[in-house]
Amino acid sequence: MPTRKDSKFRLWLRRNLARLEALFFILKSLLSERHFIYLSAVIVAISTSFAVIILKSFAHNVFRLATYVNSYLKLPYINSILPIVGILLTVLVIKKVLQNKIEKGSSRILVAVAKKGGIMPRKQMYAQIITSSLTVGLGGSAGLESPITVTGAAFGSNFARKYKLHKKDRILLLACGVAAGIAAAFNAPIAGVLFAIEVVLTDVSISAFIPIMISAATGALVSTIVLNQEVLLSFRSRQEFDYHNIIFYILLGILAGFVSLYHAKAFQKVERHFHKLRIKGYRKALYGAIPLALLIFFFPTLFGEGYESIKTLSTPHPEVLLDNTLLEGFQKSPWILLLFIGLTMFIKAFATGLTLASGGNGGNFAPSLFVGSYLGFAVAKFFNLTGLTHLPVGNFTLVGMAGILSGLFHAPLTAIFLIAEITGGYNLMVPLMIVSSISYAVSKQFETYSMDVKDLAFKGQVFTSDKDRNVLSSIDIMEVICTDLPTLSPNQKPEDVIALLANSNHSHFAVTDDKNRLLGVVDFDKIRHLIFSPFKLKYSKMEELMSPPDFAVSVEDSIEMVLEKFEEAHTAYLPILKDERYYGFIYKEKVLESYREKHRDMVID
Repeated sequence: MPTRKDSKFRLWLRRNLARLEALFFILKSLLSERHFIYLSAVIVAISTSFAVIILKSFAHNVFRLATYVNSYLKLPYINSILPIVGILLTVLVIKKVLQNKIEKGSSRILVAVAKKGGIMPRKQMYAQIITSSLTVGLGGSAGLESPITVTGAAFGSNFARKYKLHKKDRILLLACGVAAGIAAAFNAPIAGVLFAIEVVLTDVSISAFIPIMISAATGALVSTIVLNQEVLLSFRSRQEFDYHNIIFYILLGILAGFVSLYHAKAFQKVERHFHKLRIKGYRKALYGAIPLALLIFFFPTLFGEGYESIKTLSTPHPEVLLDNTLLEGFQKSPWILLLFIGLTMFIKAFATGLTLASGGNGGNFAPSLFVGSYLGFAVAKFFNLTGLTHLPVGNFTLVGMAGILSGLFHAPLTAIFLIAEITGGYNLMVPLMIVSSISYAVSKQFETYSMDVKDLAFKGQVFTSDKDRNVLSSIDIMEVICTDLPTLSPNQKPEDVIALLANSNHSHFAVTDDKNRLLGVVDFDKIRHLIFSPFKLKYSKMEELMSPPDFAVSVEDSIEMVLEKFEEAHTAYLPILKDERYYGFIYKEKVLESYREKHRDMVID
């Protein structure tokens, strides 16, 4: 039961929040629309930054605790037990606290932008923090960046809704939250801006950059002031770029592209397997968490986000990664270390898939950096061990991260500037550009969409790089269907058709049976010769007046598919079905009108 002291605190908090909200309403009335957006960008960024601080600090401290227990108390199984506990607790919270209502994955942001006008559920402002901190914080092999971006987007979306901002500003503040999240998580404001532009917004004007930049800068600043720098993924030790190594960077870019494809396919294979399972809840969680625990037992670096092991790879003593493993006695053998790194790199996709598909919450951003660093290390170490050349292992480790991030998320600019910022300079800009662009090109050649967008893009639910398709995907088919037309039955007489035409503004009507199945369409233009010939009309039957439904569409079809059917049928209207029953008509003119309206609203300014 809450104590009297707790009740007083809640009352104090509620009063002060009410005062703060009132202040913002006053400021909204006093400031110009653009200046209020700037202020809103700062508030959203601060809120998102503190969510990042909570998540990152919790995950980092749990990792330190697990490392301490392993090193000093000699309990080697703790790393395997914690992820099971974390996933089970996540499922418990989702079931009991969130009533099984939580939208996982950064792809939900894209759906909100494409289909919901930037509206995200209020629950997302805290649901992601709780569930991902339990999953990843307790060792689940996933990343916190996806929950962070969803949380930031929810802060921006709901702030805009609270102060009754229109759709464009709501989507803009959603993007501000995303930019602030990435900026705070890595202390990388430029990467935050580029991620919001490359991944979340498909069309953006120059003026929209300002609020997004304000948010990213604020997020990075709050993170720098409040968050312990040990928690951040940062590097200061690196060598200068040597142009003689360009051929090896090109090779790394090609390999990064193919490894990106492998990671995406392996991860999706695990997801599909779990999707087909009939078991749910705790049984499903254990079904995935137990094999995950076994993988972490054999490959301890799979525990959690994996950022500590990335930092270790770039140091002069990467062999410490073999501590507390079955290969601990082979630390002096560089080939054994290389084998361990290679196997871990390929297994990471399955570990992440098991973590998320079994009920945990997290994302693939951190795993992409993990896999990229391991790939870069493996490539450089291999050539060094063969004696063919001497490559800077630390540089390849860092550049490899950009390669996989670019290949998986199809966001080469984000990848380039993220690694440039976390390394504290731009000395690696040339190899970053080479590896990121080649990886992106290879991945794009074999896979049109990024791994987060693929399923949704095929369903027509999210934006793509095709601007026309972006606009079409934002049109809700239910908004352009006409359902109020009267229908005819096959038993009615020609006189009924004449009466209907005389008393209606429409020139065509559906003919349906008693189960509302579409039998045909009566079109005035096609029966004009009968209508104006009383003799022919008198001896005509309904079967002669109606045309068979050669072309029809479904409410499940995308607008793009509907337009293709219009072109195929060479008609201005089509009957539309729902559950194989007649539902109404859809008109090409109305679709194109909606397209023009959406196109005007699409650019965020």
